[in-house]
Amino acid sequence: MDVVRDLGVILDCELTMQRHVNKVTSACFSHIRRLKQIRRLLGPEATNTLISAFVLSRLDYCNAVLASLPKVTIAPLQRVQNAAARLILRLAPHEHVTAALRHLHWLPVQYQITYKLCLLMHLIHIHKTPSYLKDI
Repeated sequence: MDVVRDLGVILDCELTMQRHVNKVTSACFSHIRRLKQIRRLLGPEATNTLISAFVLSRLDYCNAVLASLPKVTIAPLQRVQNAAARLILRLAPHEHVTAALRHLHWLPVQYQITYKLCLLMHLIHIHKTPSYLKDI
């Protein structure tokens, strides 16, 4: 067996996380395609809420395990985030999304991972985490 799944995270024997990233990317793009079909019926706030619920929550779940992976491994997740921003703001497929991400107050995926790790370390430092984390 070269793959194991724990808490929804797919770990391969070499810890490349490629299968996990592919699974998350596939699920997110599936939700984006479905939301794109009903986008014209929704306002921007409703679209943003649905994208947060179905897409961004998957990108954020257990993303700390993706720390220090090569950018080529993280890139598909960034493409998902870019597609979600384009859907919410009704941007064309090839328009730049940097300003859109800033407008939506979204950190790029790589920075989200770093932020989550820094926040965890801060919470450990100020003793706001369970004892098993403090003891490490």
